Amino acid sequence: MTRPASHDVPHESIDLQIADVLRAATYPANKDALVAAAREAGASNEVLAMLDGLPEQDYIDVASVTKLIGSNFGPGIGA
Repeated sequence: MTRPASHDVPHESIDLQIADVLRAATYPANKDALVAAAREAGASNEVLAMLDGLPEQDYIDVASVTKLIGSNFGPGIGA
């Protein structure tokens, strides 16, 4: 299965947008780097808002981000 091109990101479900953006980020990454990666990928405003709502800290990997997104926004968000 191939990942969609970044120009397809805005047309994906929220879960897929987040997963694609987080996989493309370089870790460790802080909140600002994650938001910048999402913006560069063309993620929706909803995804940008979710990432911007994360605590200011360094994230060591995708799992550390999705754990917080899931706790902030409910179940179902994951990579």
